[in-house]
Amino acid sequence: MATIVLADDHHVVRQSLRLLLESEPDFHILAEASDGLEAVAEVERLQPEVLVLDMVMPGLSGIEVTRRTATCSPRTQVVILSMYQNEAYVLEALRAGARAYVLKSSKSEELVHAVREAACGRRYLSAPVSERIISDYIDRVESFILDPYEALTTREREVLHLSAEGLSNAEIATRLSISQRTAETHRANFMRKIGLRNQTDVIRYALRRGIIQPEH
Repeated sequence: MATIVLADDHHVVRQSLRLLLESEPDFHILAEASDGLEAVAEVERLQPEVLVLDMVMPGLSGIEVTRRTATCSPRTQVVILSMYQNEAYVLEALRAGARAYVLKSSKSEELVHAVREAACGRRYLSAPVSERIISDYIDRVESFILDPYEALTTREREVLHLSAEGLSNAEIATRLSISQRTAETHRANFMRKIGLRNQTDVIRYALRRGIIQPEH
């Protein structure tokens, strides 16, 4: 039986996912999470076989949660749910360690299939995403580009995400249980490493990387 943690910031969506997946006799839902930080904590605590994760999450993006999962629970396979079929977002998910990428426009049967494939260690990508094209792109990027984002510490990535959401240094300090001065230092460090000059640059970078999503 595949054990699963669900992570989505919308309660109604989580309940719909739970009803769908629990209707399968070989799936068992262990817990739910409503933001990225909670998702990481639940995965670390429960070590599920599969994490079904929304791409857009407060606190930490789905991409960053995927990265953390690879470290805190290597056995957990991540299934990303996303409304975006842009290859850049798919690439980021795969590079972070996601096993499957499912579009929210997909039929429910496709998500069930993706979870089963992920639980077995196989990759699944929703059409019209081409796995061959993405794999080739990953090979080229990893061969020729040193990504400054990879040089950020875990805490710097957290501060980057919260900064992009519009939180002040004081609010970030409260959210992460650190001092305001420490939050300021982490903000200065990630901006220097990536080459960002102001808050507008931070938001543009976060949108481009899929750390946050544009409002509709």
